[in-house]
Amino acid sequence: MTYRIAVIGGDGIGPEVTAEALKVVRATGIDLATTDFDLGGARYLRDGEILSDATLDELRGFDAILLGAVGTPDVPPGVIERGLLLKMRFELDLYVNQRPFVGRDHDFVVIRENTEGPYAGEGGALRRGTQHEVATQGSVNTRMGVERCVRYAFELARSRPRRHLTLVHKTNVLTFAGDLWQRTFDEVAAEFSDVTTAYNHVDAACIYFVQDPQRYDVIVTDNLFGDILTDLGGAVSGGIGLASSANLNPARTGPSMFEPVHGSAPDIVGTGTADPTAAILSAALMLDFLGQSDAADRVRAACAEPVSGSTTHVGDTVAARVAG
Repeated sequence: MTYRIAVIGGDGIGPEVTAEALKVVRATGIDLATTDFDLGGARYLRDGEILSDATLDELRGFDAILLGAVGTPDVPPGVIERGLLLKMRFELDLYVNQRPFVGRDHDFVVIRENTEGPYAGEGGALRRGTQHEVATQGSVNTRMGVERCVRYAFELARSRPRRHLTLVHKTNVLTFAGDLWQRTFDEVAAEFSDVTTAYNHVDAACIYFVQDPQRYDVIVTDNLFGDILTDLGGAVSGGIGLASSANLNPARTGPSMFEPVHGSAPDIVGTGTADPTAAILSAALMLDFLGQSDAADRVRAACAEPVSGSTTHVGDTVAARVAG
């Protein structure tokens, strides 16, 4: 079978690490047909294009999207993030963000709700630039959005040996959103009697990530808390430069998107020093979602022993390990 993959190399080191990820995937023997899309900060600066509806409709026809990194220092904050990344998450209904973290003493997964919370864009500003300026930023939480994310997390926890799921929120202060999350979590838990559960406030979870990460198996949380926690998870698991992620549409009504989370690193573009490991591991998550778990496991095994050297050397070495 040939899988149709949309490739958004993007900005900075994005094209460099994405090329190595594709090299490793092809070494598994999986047949890919790739189409490159010129999207990101550089494209926006060149002609003002971020993500047109026509391009979005074209992306819907692919089996998956592999993203390198987007963003340049010359583009104001929020332009590419909202116009490209969040637009794809919302329009393609990529409602689960899944990030695995493996270290010497821990192996856990964070499931972050990916299309609601403060990122939904509710809010605005009044009297901007004056002494009486007002800014509001609402957090949107729906029963549907929370439940489908929580249910995915329970099903993932059930598939893992420990069968344990922790809800992370701030129910003692965010009494409306937190109450919706806690009640939904408890009600879905009744359907998964084989999965043990726990609850942590997000501030406590930050401490446990550093001091006692082995307590966790699967974590489910809202969009904003998940964004913060997963960066911390990367830091305690070898560095953000090794962190992979999957933006999933589990209903499979459109393609899911896979990306490293290290950013575009414009200061090292073209130096050959960018580590492609996170992009390679993100491609392994893509293989999992495409139903090629054996190939994905081979890729992860090939990355288990660190490789030093240039960007292409790391890709070549991991590809050779995968090919056997």
